[in-house]
Amino acid sequence: MSQTYFEVARGLESQGQDFVVITLLSGRGHIPQDPGAKAIVTAAGLCFGTVGGGKVEARAIQEARRLLQKEARESMDPVVHTWNLQRDIGMTCGGEITYLFEVHRGNSWRVRIFGAGHVAQALVRALSDLPVALSCVDPRGDWIQALPHDQSNLEAIHHQSPPQWIAENIHSGEDFFVVITQGHATDVPVLEAIFKKFPTPRFIGVIGSETKAIRIKSELKDRGIPKESLDCLRIPIGLNLGSNHPAEIAISIAAQLLQVRDY
Repeated sequence: MSQTYFEVARGLESQGQDFVVITLLSGRGHIPQDPGAKAIVTAAGLCFGTVGGGKVEARAIQEARRLLQKEARESMDPVVHTWNLQRDIGMTCGGEITYLFEVHRGNSWRVRIFGAGHVAQALVRALSDLPVALSCVDPRGDWIQALPHDQSNLEAIHHQSPPQWIAENIHSGEDFFVVITQGHATDVPVLEAIFKKFPTPRFIGVIGSETKAIRIKSELKDRGIPKESLDCLRIPIGLNLGSNHPAEIAISIAAQLLQVRDY
C-alpha cells in the first residue's frame, strides 16, 4: 500500500531530513495537473506525488533542490513562482501555472558535545526539547549510558577515540562544537581534530577558566593550529551568568548557543 502525503512528510521529519513541499496553487489554460496537487522533493529528487509531470515538473523539482542548497540560516519563507508554459518552460501547450514552494528543515541546527559528564548531562537535557540534532561523544560507557536515551534528537556515542570519530563523522563547520571532556588533556586532542578539519567553525567552545584558555591556546599553537582558528575559540564557554552548579553552567552554555545561532 502506497504512503500518503502526510505519512511521507512525517517520516522525513522523524529522520531529520530536509525537504520541500510543492503545491500547485492555480493555473490558466491547459495545465497538466489540478490545483491542490502536491509533491515532496528531497536533495535526492522527487520522493512523493506529482505536480504536472514532464518539463514543468522537472523545472519545479530543480527549483526545490536549489532551495534546499541554501544555508539553513538563510530566510526560508515560502516562495511562489508563476511560469508561462511556453515562454518559461518550453512546452507547446499554452497557459500559466503557479506553484508554492515550502522548505522544511529537519533539525538543521546540530550541536556536537564532547564529554558526557555532569555539565554535559545537564546541557543535553536543557537542549533536548529544542529543534536541534544533538550528539554526545565520550569514551566512558557509564556516562554515555546515563544520558536520556528516550530523546529522539539525541545520538549518544560511546567511542574510545573522539578525535577519530570527528575525522570520520563530522562533515560541516556549521555544526556547533561544545568541548567539555574530563579535562585539559582530553580537550586539546578534540579541539585539534576539529580545527584541522574546520579552521574557522561557526561555534566552538570549551569549559574552563581564563588561565586554562591561555594554556590550551598555547598547546594548540604548538600543534600547528593558526591564530585565526584560535580566535574562534570561546573559553570560558557560556554567558557570564549563574553559579558553578552544573545545571546553571548548562543554562549559560545553552543561552550562548542560541545567541550565536540567531545572530
